[in-house]
Amino acid sequence: MSATGAAPRAARERPVEGDARFVAGTMLALAVGALATAAAWPVYADTAYLVVVAAGVVPGAVIAMLAQRRRWGGWTVAALLVAALLVAGVAAAVPSRLTGLAQVPAAVGDVLAGVVFGGKDLLTVDLPVGAYRNLLVPALVVFLVGTCTLLLTSWRRDRLAYLAVPVAMGMVMFGLLFGRTSVSASIVVGPFVFVAPVETALGVATLLVLLLWLVWRGRAQRTGALGRARGARVGRRASGASVARGWTAVGLLGLAVAVAVAVVPWAAQGLDRDVLRSVTAPDVDLSAEISPLAVYRAAFDDARADDVLFTVDAVDGDPERVRIAVLDGYDGEVFRTESDTRFVRVPATRTAQEGAPARVEVEIVDLDGVWMPTVGDLVEVDFTGDRATALADGFYYSATDAAGVETAGGGLREGDGYVLEASLAADPDPATITAPGSASSVTAPESLRTWVEEHRTGSDGAALVALIDLLRERGYLSHALNASDPPARWSTDLGDYRFQPAAAGHSLARIDQMFSRLLQREADPQAVAADNLVAAVGDDEQFAVAAALIAEELGFPARVVVGTRLSSDDPTLPVCDEGVCRPADLAAWVEVRASTGEWVALDVTPQHETSPSLETTEQRDPENVTDVRPDAVEEVVPPDPTQEDEALARDDSDETGVDLAWLWPILRVIAIWSLLALLLLGPFIAVLAAKAARRRGRRRAATPATRIAGGWDEIVDAAVDAGWEAPGSRTRAETAALWDLPDGRRIAAAADAAVFSGRGATADQAQAFWDDVDRRRRELRGGRGVWRALVASVSLRSFIHHAAPPGGRRRRLAERGERGSSRRARTMP
Repeated sequence: MSATGAAPRAARERPVEGDARFVAGTMLALAVGALATAAAWPVYADTAYLVVVAAGVVPGAVIAMLAQRRRWGGWTVAALLVAALLVAGVAAAVPSRLTGLAQVPAAVGDVLAGVVFGGKDLLTVDLPVGAYRNLLVPALVVFLVGTCTLLLTSWRRDRLAYLAVPVAMGMVMFGLLFGRTSVSASIVVGPFVFVAPVETALGVATLLVLLLWLVWRGRAQRTGALGRARGARVGRRASGASVARGWTAVGLLGLAVAVAVAVVPWAAQGLDRDVLRSVTAPDVDLSAEISPLAVYRAAFDDARADDVLFTVDAVDGDPERVRIAVLDGYDGEVFRTESDTRFVRVPATRTAQEGAPARVEVEIVDLDGVWMPTVGDLVEVDFTGDRATALADGFYYSATDAAGVETAGGGLREGDGYVLEASLAADPDPATITAPGSASSVTAPESLRTWVEEHRTGSDGAALVALIDLLRERGYLSHALNASDPPARWSTDLGDYRFQPAAAGHSLARIDQMFSRLLQREADPQAVAADNLVAAVGDDEQFAVAAALIAEELGFPARVVVGTRLSSDDPTLPVCDEGVCRPADLAAWVEVRASTGEWVALDVTPQHETSPSLETTEQRDPENVTDVRPDAVEEVVPPDPTQEDEALARDDSDETGVDLAWLWPILRVIAIWSLLALLLLGPFIAVLAAKAARRRGRRRAATPATRIAGGWDEIVDAAVDAGWEAPGSRTRAETAALWDLPDGRRIAAAADAAVFSGRGATADQAQAFWDDVDRRRRELRGGRGVWRALVASVSLRSFIHHAAPPGGRRRRLAERGERGSSRRARTMP
């Protein structure tokens, strides 16, 4: 084949002539650039992003034009792209760094770090990221390198121009893969509901643009080749082959669009989509941190009475509560932040939620640890002080819990400060909310469930408020197990206070002890007659957990918040005096989620005016003369505040079954990506299947002669798909001579003998002929390289060749008519 390879190879590599390919490639780059810009807009949603797009597209196009004109090599283009990346990156991608010439080296370092780590950091920052740090660098790389590569590949003369398709798809997929986990809102037009309209439109538009360019490219190549072959201008009248190609392209285009429209809405069901952000775990796990509720009692030690934790200055707005830690998981021992609670980095600005704006300045004095005081729903945070940059890099926020943590250097320390801008949602009346219904995180003690059933008046918000108010009335505030001499500072601050001992801890056993005493007290006729049913002694630590368990019994999801109050309508509750928050001002409250999705705060601090009379008992005095001693409170050693998750130490044999909840998300991701792969590869798979079916039909034809004739047609189709000149009306012998196939004349003669000799052929001869066919097909694919072999495998030229006008068929029928009947000729393939 070496002697004859030049002609077929020349036919395969005939270029697209004229300026048309430059115009088409430029139009492709413009369309793809616009689609990629729209796809990544939700990731940044900032005008700085548009500046970066321009800073990437313009230099990329200029480098591509210069490289095309001057015929630069790949290394030269790569060097220019690196230089353009550094210049454009410093000027546009890290604007916060470029405050002077002295900051240029640091800005260059940020650009290089953004190239290496920007993609990972982009997945751990809440969207939209705006111009946060160096997260614009990945977008700059996509539009700079992508535009240059797309232009250079689409302008090529050879088959490598088709590499423009994956480059274009990669540019558009950048915004989709790094975007939100939720899709755009559905559009309802009459009886039709369009799910994920933005994502569907982007996918269909990208598909249309690429397929139109591919169709134009193939037509331009064929037109140029025919013009050079005929030595004349090709007429504008479409041939039968052109019409067949057009209808084939339209069919594939319609199939791809139909699959896209069907797949995207299916993948968008539930308004969640699986992107890179979905499977990227947060960089901070708070499940191992000591729960602030477990060490809540330590804040009321006299040694810390005069300490200042932090100060809050409400510059704008009127926030009532400062949230330090939100604890949304309870294992029966400790309330903590669940391990799957997602904390992510926060860009300069978050999308403001509905509510009144607020602006507060926070200064840290003696508050250490990772928990960060915040108010409302965070919109923006601006750190101050010597560690401002480190604090900004180490700040994480959970939109679900509306809580923030600081991980820089182990957490907050004296001298740190920040300015918070937040949105304060109006709190609904707790008595008007309804329960969404939810399963309890743990099984509440029997005493608590009994107490709830005895006093509940329903299952709505009014019933919940009534139960919590009743619990506070029959509870008594105490922050210590033993009385001190002199009295503790916290007890003297309460005025006329009678000390009652209370153990620390908030395990289920501790909660059971509280409600057992309540039930015992309420069953005592003497206590009822004395109108003193106060029996549960403790503080916010126990009462917040008890209120959360009560809420879950009524169907309200609940969580515990540790923080401070800046103001309160209840004069018995502690508040920060003039924004100065001390340890004694710490409080815990419960938040319950309504059916509307809002979290509603409920205070749980028990009263401290009516002391329990635990000596009252319904037992009769014994007849024997004995000393009647009042019930004494046994001293209980408080549990170690360090968190020991007993759930992890439980025997695995207690599990009742295999938890397969993790399997569905994995299967769903696999299904979605499989359908997307089918969308992209479906047309090619259809072509391969059609060729396989055609080959199988020829190999299994009814008669051996027909199988031999089909084998020759298989060789012709393989050669045409490989880029060789179509035989047209030539005979088999002429075609073998034209292509100079190895042993081709013998194969052609064997096919003619089987068809025209009248002697027919045997099944063994047909099998031997097809063995030759398989060898010829392998030879046609061999030596061409993997890429060209793949292109030939999905080529449609052999189908179009059969769909061409049958001008040569009449000639073959005439030739065959001289050797046999026309009836026999019609039966021949």
